[in-house]
Amino acid sequence: MKRLTVWLWLLVLPMAIAQAETDNPLSVELMWQIERIGAPQIAPQGGHIVAPVTQFDVSKDRGNTRLWLFSADGQTPRPITAEGLRVSEPTFSPNGNTLAFISQRHEDEADQVYLLPMDRPGEATRLTNVPTGVYGIRWVGDHIYFITRIWPGKDWDDMAEQLKQERATHVSARQWNALPYAQFDHWIDENRQAHVFRIPASGGDVEPVTQGFGIELTRPSQSAASYDVDVSERWIAFTADSKNDGVNPDVDLFLGRIGTNEATNITEANPAPDTNPMFSPDGRTLAYVRQQIPGFYADNMNLVLFDMQRRTHNVLTENWDRSVGGLVWTPDGRGFYATIDDAATSRVYHIDARRGNVRAITGETNFNSLSVANNGVLVGTNESFLYPARLVRINPRNGNTTRLETFNDELLADVDFGTYESVTYEGYNGKEIQMWVHYPPGFDSSKEYPLFLLIHGGPHNAITNGFHYRWNAQTFASWGYVTAWHNFHGSSGFGQEFADSINPDWVTKPYADTIAAANWFMEKDWIDNDRMFAGGASYGGYLSSILLGKEHPFNALLIHAPVYNMYSQMAADFSVHSVRFGDFWENPDIYKDISPHYRAGDFNTPALVIHGQLDYRVPVGQGFELFRTLQSRGIESRMIYFSDENHWILKPNNSIYWYNEVKDWVTKHTPPGGR
Repeated sequence: MKRLTVWLWLLVLPMAIAQAETDNPLSVELMWQIERIGAPQIAPQGGHIVAPVTQFDVSKDRGNTRLWLFSADGQTPRPITAEGLRVSEPTFSPNGNTLAFISQRHEDEADQVYLLPMDRPGEATRLTNVPTGVYGIRWVGDHIYFITRIWPGKDWDDMAEQLKQERATHVSARQWNALPYAQFDHWIDENRQAHVFRIPASGGDVEPVTQGFGIELTRPSQSAASYDVDVSERWIAFTADSKNDGVNPDVDLFLGRIGTNEATNITEANPAPDTNPMFSPDGRTLAYVRQQIPGFYADNMNLVLFDMQRRTHNVLTENWDRSVGGLVWTPDGRGFYATIDDAATSRVYHIDARRGNVRAITGETNFNSLSVANNGVLVGTNESFLYPARLVRINPRNGNTTRLETFNDELLADVDFGTYESVTYEGYNGKEIQMWVHYPPGFDSSKEYPLFLLIHGGPHNAITNGFHYRWNAQTFASWGYVTAWHNFHGSSGFGQEFADSINPDWVTKPYADTIAAANWFMEKDWIDNDRMFAGGASYGGYLSSILLGKEHPFNALLIHAPVYNMYSQMAADFSVHSVRFGDFWENPDIYKDISPHYRAGDFNTPALVIHGQLDYRVPVGQGFELFRTLQSRGIESRMIYFSDENHWILKPNNSIYWYNEVKDWVTKHTPPGGR
């Protein structure tokens, strides 16, 4: 038997003790009752913490997000915005006395900045009246900075009239003369540009910040992470495409003096993306994240420090085989806290700003969305496979946490989540592969259970120890299955070599790891080798489509939003492999070797195919091509199409329908329960 490594502190060892059957599993209906806590923001003085909390009304098929006020000492939280109003991006003033946030209220045609006093009673008041809407806000000094997408050459009145005409038109046509034309689930208007503006926090005129540079922010998407302003409000650092051809962007970091028309590309020498600018608390250093391989989104992200006076770059983490992410400066400017994708867990790390030394702070469960006050109080969210995100205070010395709320405790008190553990097995060429194994409630090791093997997307997005709403392994397990996620070759968090080992051959190693995972389970007395099922979405749908044309032990497959035809995937908002390995007319053998549609002659497994119309990352035609292929070959198959969903199924009733249809398919072909 292959070596088994248990990483977690399970309350019971599922292979040793049978649990009682339960009537209250983690159902999809219950998941939509969970209150979902978003990214917290702590006031600079450390007293107040604000986070968005979203509740869903299934009967109305929509969510409602409110801002809640929390305290670092755990006092009872309370909502500070009303129900039914859109709110996002809470941001404290430098003195912590006022909260800015984005909302659309009353007569607003678009999102605007609102201000709410925190040091006295009062109602939120609107600060901006920008017809094109605002997002990506930052409060620095006396100003609130924001992003809006404008029509160059038009003033605000002209833009308001332009929007009015667009809302009134009966013409649905869109036109493009260059790329990009879409991003994930929305079209991009090539006549508009994203720029940073600012407005005095006390009120006044909106002032352009980046427009005078003649350089727009990266066109596909922008957020508050796309720029930063130093504490003196003299400098702005922002990301932009220096090639500006729209086909193969080169995202660089530009540094501009506010109030002038000059901005300099400070990362021109690096052909790969340079992103996430962050000024130090004293403004003397600009931190940012650098990758080095163009066209490889999972290339290690290194932390770089740019000395504002010397104009030098110091790469801090080039010798650390992990990608940096979720960075916040420590209040003294001597280091960073970060959330690092580290061997299937998102852990909090400290990174020393002088030597680049790293220190893990937290352990086995996921942490995200860090925010730190000037007095060093560190907060974030914590979650695991067994509980949704919680707001916690984190001790940066030892990783101990203090929970600051009790959301969902009553709802989940009687839910039997089953159990889970982390194991390793030998995959391709004997390489150790990590895998999460979830056991159903009432698991009895003296019985044989069916397997539901989940294949994650990306392919470079590892499954970490967090709560998943769209593909919840505990929910699948509650149907009567042993469920597993394996972090096959190509997964993030296990080092650069492991992540890059599947490029450009997306097939060989992940397929071998998947079959090896199935074989690992087949050696267990508690798995029924005649009842095995597999499936995944995006790249997971791709690899499931590969399984259709190769040998495997699965009775049937679930294939959601699959990359099925590597040639027609050119219709997506980006083209796989084109930057790094050439387009299919330049290197056709690469695409032919890895495209599932070339194996259609060997398809013989029943498959459920699911796709959404608004998916521009993997266009909906991919799913329909696969479904027609299966039907043409006389293979039992079912196509489920969502006209109002993108790459993911996000609406409550659609999600409930999705889970129930998946349950119907998997139970039909792989009956559940221990025998």
